[in-house]
Amino acid sequence: MTYFASQERSEPVGIAKLMHLNWGLMLLVISASALGVIVLYSVAGGSWEPWAGAQSLRLVVGLAIILGFALVPIWFWQGIAAPAYLGAIGFLVLVELLGVSGMGAQRWIDLGFVRLQPSEFMKVALVMALASYYDWLSLEKVSRPLWMLPPLAMILVPAEIIRNQPDLGTSILVVAGGSIVMFAAGVSLYYFAGLGIAAIAAVAFVFWSRGTEWQVLTDYQYRRIDTFLDPSLDPFGAGYHITQSKIALGSGGWSGRGFLQGTQSQLNFLPEKHTDFVFTTFAEEFGFVWGILLLAIYGIILGYCITFAIASRRRYSSLLVLGLGGMFFLYFTANMGMVMGLLPVVGVPLPFISYGGSATMVLAIAFGLIQSAHVHRRR
Repeated sequence: MTYFASQERSEPVGIAKLMHLNWGLMLLVISASALGVIVLYSVAGGSWEPWAGAQSLRLVVGLAIILGFALVPIWFWQGIAAPAYLGAIGFLVLVELLGVSGMGAQRWIDLGFVRLQPSEFMKVALVMALASYYDWLSLEKVSRPLWMLPPLAMILVPAEIIRNQPDLGTSILVVAGGSIVMFAAGVSLYYFAGLGIAAIAAVAFVFWSRGTEWQVLTDYQYRRIDTFLDPSLDPFGAGYHITQSKIALGSGGWSGRGFLQGTQSQLNFLPEKHTDFVFTTFAEEFGFVWGILLLAIYGIILGYCITFAIASRRRYSSLLVLGLGGMFFLYFTANMGMVMGLLPVVGVPLPFISYGGSATMVLAIAFGLIQSAHVHRRR
């Protein structure tokens, strides 16, 4: 009884919880979302249809999700971590059986009124489950080999299912996101050094298997790697995306061509200009300065996540916030690196900017959980 009484005194209740939200973080999320709507309005030639209007509605729903999740006690989210993870696994399996295909991949479930991409939701469910596992596990067992097996299985099983869709980019992000939680939990650095060596060996094996009956990746994915290394090999085919992306980025200069004035996007030279390559449209029309501003917004959001994790006295909350913050970091670094030619083209959306329902909802859930951890921190 004493414990619960102290909890009641240390945490806000009812409508008072709204006063304990971090409104600075909310303002940054809303600002980034507003920039996204402006860019989607531009890429449609100055029209709300077909992207800006739909995205605006999704963002309103997303903000409601953030507020709703933030008001729910963090112990509730910890309690449903395992069911959420198992449910996400179930939906991934359902994609294999009943999923709909698009752009050469089977990644979605069509519910009639909406199409969901379960692999996006797995990113959050995995972080929740791993944070719960390491909160339960005593610190002295964290780096023992036997207790490493459950989290490794939790990471590798969904990663392999997602890779077979095929969705190599999301599969890599799932592994990376899970590794961030394990690192934050205190797993020995020797394991990560071993993982690095294994990753190098895996890359070598991927290239070695090419052209065999048991090659690891699809021909399409190998072509993406080839064009990443040298886009000029196929400038009008597999290398077209990155070639046009670099042209758009360079033509924006310091201050940009101006709103609705981007030639690469307005004249439809740039593929996927409203999803994966939306940052190139943004940079072409608004320039380097606004690109840095967007990156600064992302950096400050990440800083808030790290601050929340350090301030929390709950191990679960700290691991959850660090894991979700790491996921957010992977989102924008992978997307920006991809469109700049620094990373292979793997189909990762730009947070709050790219058009897409599943990614928007997942980000809303993630930041709702982050706010819940902040609101219900022990004071």
